[in-house]
Amino acid sequence: MSEMITLPEGFTVTGHSGCENTQENSLECIEKAYESGADIAEIDLNFDGDIPVLSHNTPHGGEVTLDEAFALLAKCGNMKINVDVKSTANMGEVANLAEKHGVTERIFFTGVTDGFVPAVRDLGIPYYLNTDVFAPRTHCKKYINSLIEKVRKSGAVGINMHHSKLGKRLSQAFHAEGLLVSVWTVNKEKAMKKALAARPDNITTRKPLLLLEVIKDETQGRNLTK
Repeated sequence: MSEMITLPEGFTVTGHSGCENTQENSLECIEKAYESGADIAEIDLNFDGDIPVLSHNTPHGGEVTLDEAFALLAKCGNMKINVDVKSTANMGEVANLAEKHGVTERIFFTGVTDGFVPAVRDLGIPYYLNTDVFAPRTHCKKYINSLIEKVRKSGAVGINMHHSKLGKRLSQAFHAEGLLVSVWTVNKEKAMKKALAARPDNITTRKPLLLLEVIKDETQGRNLTK
């Protein structure tokens, strides 16, 4: 029998845009994330002129607006939204819309690379730093410390990275410094088990229903502990 895993306190599951075979960046995919039991729904943020819209690529008109997405989020219990930033053309309006719908405390940003940091730093909304991680060096304390320092200097709450590059040593080091670790996008059962064993604070997946079942099996209903 495999060793039971424990997860960090406050561990979350994020339903990626288009989760459970819905259309990406649609209101339906937000609803599906909520219905699946995911803690968070992910959407992509872009701008049609100055208007924030849900789009991974350059908008061409007809996209769901962020105004509509936040209005829906306000009706989805305590679920949060991960706003994955593809452009920072008018970030002040993002903060305004969050305040309008009373969801400021329920949103955070990913997709924030070094170049995007100045546009999000002073909004009062948490963000993860998306940064490349060189997997062969993630066993090196000096390298991990350099990542921690980079995240700290950015003002981010943690790192957002590809799941294949995460190991338990990196998670432990970040947690020791009070920083969070989020991984994307974990869609296969084997990869889910491997990611869970590394103890990130969040896993983003297109298959939240499967991930929640895997978590149940791997933890056997144990309490989540730090």
